[in-house]
Amino acid sequence: MSDWNFADVWETIADLQPDLPAMVRGETVHTWREFEDRSSRLASTLHGAGLERQAAVACYLHNSIEYMETLFACFKASLVPVNTNYRYVADELKYLWSDAGVAAVVFHGAFVERIEAIRSELPTIVSWLWVDDGSGPCPAWASAYEAALSTAPPLGRVQRSGDDLFMLYTGGTTGNPKGVMWRQDDLFAVLNRTSQVRYPEEGGIDDVASVLPASGDPRGRVLPAAPLMHGTAAFSAFGMLGAGGAVVLCPGTKFDVVELLDTVAHHRVTDLSIVGDAFARPMLEALDSAPKRWDVSTVRVILSSGVMWSAPIKQGLIVHMPEVLCVDTLGSSEAVGLARSISSAKRTATTAGFKLGPDAQVIRDDGTSVEPGSGEIGLVAIGGRGPIGYHGDPEKTARTFRQIGGRRWITPGDNATVDIDGTIHLLGRGSSCINTGGEKVFPEEVEEALKLDAMVFDAVVVGVPHERFGEMVVAVIEPAAGAVASEDELLTSLRASLAAYKVPRHIFVVSTLGRGPNGKIDQRRWRSEAAERVRAL
Repeated sequence: MSDWNFADVWETIADLQPDLPAMVRGETVHTWREFEDRSSRLASTLHGAGLERQAAVACYLHNSIEYMETLFACFKASLVPVNTNYRYVADELKYLWSDAGVAAVVFHGAFVERIEAIRSELPTIVSWLWVDDGSGPCPAWASAYEAALSTAPPLGRVQRSGDDLFMLYTGGTTGNPKGVMWRQDDLFAVLNRTSQVRYPEEGGIDDVASVLPASGDPRGRVLPAAPLMHGTAAFSAFGMLGAGGAVVLCPGTKFDVVELLDTVAHHRVTDLSIVGDAFARPMLEALDSAPKRWDVSTVRVILSSGVMWSAPIKQGLIVHMPEVLCVDTLGSSEAVGLARSISSAKRTATTAGFKLGPDAQVIRDDGTSVEPGSGEIGLVAIGGRGPIGYHGDPEKTARTFRQIGGRRWITPGDNATVDIDGTIHLLGRGSSCINTGGEKVFPEEVEEALKLDAMVFDAVVVGVPHERFGEMVVAVIEPAAGAVASEDELLTSLRASLAAYKVPRHIFVVSTLGRGPNGKIDQRRWRSEAAERVRAL
């Protein structure tokens, strides 16, 4: 049995290559020695506040070096880091931290006002660590992060366990956020399978020195463009650190495509982690408008997960980066490695077409596999290593982590068909499926068709109540820059590629759909707004 723990691995790498860069943000560069030392002092600070083994620590931070130090410190001290969506309002924060049993919060100064509104209602939180972001002074009820690190001694190396948890709260589009509980040993093993540096799955810390590239070899640099509070960005950072590389972060707190490409060029980024077209389309538009402005020749991998990444956008990026691999992955916080699609100059780009991972299948309700080429719709599922379940929620755990046919399957809810060659075509989540007159319509399929039109920059498809059919299909689109979207033209185009019942009854145009930093759309908001617009017709 393996017993992987991220702190053990990162400490060993710091010992092996102390002077190589580990953290980069703007002009600030921390070596592996500095990353390890600062994280050790933070771990000591958290211990000194009275936090006991596996106590929860909220990471209420924008992308920053302090975010990664907090994760490392928690792993060092056998504490459980809890990601916190910095877009949450007071009630959402209160629910999240209460549900997780948070005992300490590391937060950026910009969030002081929001915390002050709920702090008195969170008596279990015994430590507040304020990270200076220039937004104001440290409040009296908190301790300054840098001051704490300057006085705390480094935490000594301690015995840890692969059973130590990593908690990743996932909000999705409906309901309260759910805390996905990963044993570190399981998460390390799952991420290791697609890492640039592979450790023996049943190996141990003694394998690190022998597996890492020689000290003279170039190390990779990953730029997680999405927020580290989401799995895609955090996991890409974990993978690069495990390979002895560096994590490069944009200096700003919001997605800015110029800042992103400036950072890629300035710091010679090799790996880029994004979230579908929400990030890739602005990148392509910027590169098309100024093809000689940025040197992106060092980028070898662009990884995306979570939302659609359309084939024309992939192909456009490959024109600017002929050596790049566009790795489009299907997965979630619960199910890492479900499937992926790789596009390059030598491999034709596809949209929503994936090859299953080694432990994944498209299954029927009885656990048997869907026959390739049959056209039958099944549920994408993955077996093998995975999370323990959802924190404090056995009912939701039972629905997603299912015993089917004598085997444990993780089923995030994605529906798909399987081609004769084994390629799966993602249709969407059953929870968002529209039932119109007894026919099932998966919104993602219609959104994909809409976004292939040059008039459309972004789209969301929802079901709106209908007296006769139960629901009807309605689309809301954000037009491409300079385009005048015509509903009639779009509907004509859709009828050529979709069955009639899938074609929206109405298409509404808005200035922006307002995707979040994770590339996702507020489905509830647009379902409500679409219904209001239909009623007003």
